[in-house]
Amino acid sequence: MESNLIQFCSAKAKVSPHQAEATLKLLMTEECTVPFISRYRKEATGNLNEIQIRDLEKYSSEFLDREKRRSFVLSALEKQGVLTPELKASVNQCETVAQIETLYEPYKAKRKTKAAIARESGLGELADKLLASAEPLSTLESSFTATEKVKTFAEALEGAKDIVIEKISQIPEVRSSLRTLYETKGKIVSEKKKDADKVKDANKFKDYFEFSAPLSSLKSPKASHRFHALVRAKNQNVLKVGIGVEETEALGLITAKAVPNLSELGSKEVVSACIETAYRKSLHPAVEKECMSELKRTADEAAISVFCVNLKNLLLSPYLGSKVVMGIDPGIRTGCKVVVVDGTGKLLCDFVIQLKEEGPKREEAVQAVSKFIEVLNVEYIAIGSGTFGRETLEFIEASIPEVKEGKVKATLISESGASVYSASEAAIEEFPDKDVTVRGAVSIARRFQDPLSELVKIDPKAIGVGQYQHDVNQTKLHQSLNSVVEDCVNYVGVDLNTASYHVLSRISGMGPTLSKHVVEFRDKNGRFKNRKELLGVSRFSDKVFEQAAGFLRIYNGDNPLDATFVHPENMPRIEKWCAAKAVSVQDLVGKQEILDNFAKDTELQSEIGKHTFKDIVDCLKAPSQDPRTHFKSTEFDKSLKTLEDVKVGSWYTGAIQNITHFGAFVDIGIKESGLVHVSQLADRFVEDPLKVVKVGQEVKVRVLEVDLPRKRLSLTCRKEESARPKKKTKKASNKRPPNRRPPKKEKPINPHSPFAILQTLKTKR
Repeated sequence: MESNLIQFCSAKAKVSPHQAEATLKLLMTEECTVPFISRYRKEATGNLNEIQIRDLEKYSSEFLDREKRRSFVLSALEKQGVLTPELKASVNQCETVAQIETLYEPYKAKRKTKAAIARESGLGELADKLLASAEPLSTLESSFTATEKVKTFAEALEGAKDIVIEKISQIPEVRSSLRTLYETKGKIVSEKKKDADKVKDANKFKDYFEFSAPLSSLKSPKASHRFHALVRAKNQNVLKVGIGVEETEALGLITAKAVPNLSELGSKEVVSACIETAYRKSLHPAVEKECMSELKRTADEAAISVFCVNLKNLLLSPYLGSKVVMGIDPGIRTGCKVVVVDGTGKLLCDFVIQLKEEGPKREEAVQAVSKFIEVLNVEYIAIGSGTFGRETLEFIEASIPEVKEGKVKATLISESGASVYSASEAAIEEFPDKDVTVRGAVSIARRFQDPLSELVKIDPKAIGVGQYQHDVNQTKLHQSLNSVVEDCVNYVGVDLNTASYHVLSRISGMGPTLSKHVVEFRDKNGRFKNRKELLGVSRFSDKVFEQAAGFLRIYNGDNPLDATFVHPENMPRIEKWCAAKAVSVQDLVGKQEILDNFAKDTELQSEIGKHTFKDIVDCLKAPSQDPRTHFKSTEFDKSLKTLEDVKVGSWYTGAIQNITHFGAFVDIGIKESGLVHVSQLADRFVEDPLKVVKVGQEVKVRVLEVDLPRKRLSLTCRKEESARPKKKTKKASNKRPPNRRPPKKEKPINPHSPFAILQTLKTKR
């Protein structure tokens, strides 16, 4: 394997070269999946987790893409006959694809430029003299000879200037130095467009109506939301957004790199004008575009990273398990769709109740719900948290006897993505004769039983776990979120005899087609009794078996180890140990004393490997192989109905709904979520919200501010004393007698401010 690839990935992922090489070999040569490597090849990788392995996978792809592009560019430049040793060295020194593109940009095939036409007219020599000769312009004019294509010296001068402008714009060192200047000293600025008020909800961007910040400050992951907000406002025609630097410094830099002998030229005024034109019409727009692209890449990575953590916490959130659940999809006009599913998620019945008005229909609803609770032994009621959800919950809690007596528990469940699932091919395939609202109610009930098994059927983007999901790179978002889903499913594992093909398709080494074959085999031949029967499934090869078998569990089968995460490749060693000790495998799983002796066997540990052996002992000790905790509902304040009911200073119970780099959004039982800024998440300094809270976590919050016009709610988790801002004390010498304050002076406009620079650039273009 190429040493440069190993060194690059090792440095980027911050792992040892040995770990990088072993992991890349498993990924690229042996075609192993990330879940399989992270769980069953710990000895080879040095116990790397799935995040580190995916980083190595990402960086290897990044390296190979870069080298492929480098090779193409060098070949293209050579074919054009412009590949000088200096240019080749510059291309080979590039560390990113963006840097390679910067060097290649001037040489890409384009439409015929003014400079190209001028060269065809024989004006290249005059352009060279402008850049090198000490002769004054008048001398150059006196030696001019008219041609059929160029009849006057004025025409010749204009053509030569076009060539000079293009030459300056195409010098690699000029553009790379200018980009460094923008990255270190540039500012991103925005201002409100004149017709912005015509745009709906334009006021939500008012924090950016007059905004300026160093370009470097927006590269921080914490500032990713700012950049996405600026771009969204720009795309919605609310803001003008650009990047600016001091023009004099930029022009000085270009001059030093492109025309260091400017002061010695006889036509320095003409060349100076060419430098300015090259900057304003070519270099500034190009470098600004590059910087904006780099900012977007950084912001996208930061946002996608948060999406992934939020999705993981949601998928691995506490689950209810095999309980009979009544699911309700609230509705006002058409009524509430009610379903009941059994412990395996099978739909038992569906009906509609009307709760719009008081009267006979509400009485009928009470009787219907109570009857089905009694007949089908319903233990929980899950209600969608969307429109009319809280009113439905209030009705259930106040009117259904079994709920009032505490025999049945009712709770709100997020319905994000339920409508997407209800109209999907998977839902239609499962319930072809049911209405979309019935399918939605089934999804609500099932996600209460097992969030992971139900949410895998939905496009991860539709689950609603981040901000600006429509603004980031959609390909990278899709790949990253699907990787999270795959990791979570394999982390939990699945019951081979009950799992749907949707869940099975996420298992290591399997996909939708093979998963359907497994389900068809199960339906035809009955439940699986051991993992080896999988080899009888069509297209279930030995390689797939190696990658998938450890994550597929069989309860009450031929071998107790098939119900654990123990991989079949290690089962013979364990069975041999049991035979040598004259105990059964069942005794090993069920008796603590035997298991303790097994855990102390250093010889077996050495044979299997320290990390893998520890995993085997841990899973044999676990009473349940599911690592998730059981569900506990959040008790919201029942006095809250709308934002108007929220009182500043009051404490409420809430649940973390979403997390960003700047804070967390909390559901306190009303339609609007409240924001807990990162500075208000704890009584101590918090750098990263993801380190102190997670999606679904129950929290106590106090209301700092209610903004009714903008429907915003500001919350804090800090104690009242620590959240209160410190009062600033004024020195006695600064006090002024009343009504003696001097008149406020108007601040003069700074011609070098980012706003002025940006306006100048836009005017001169």
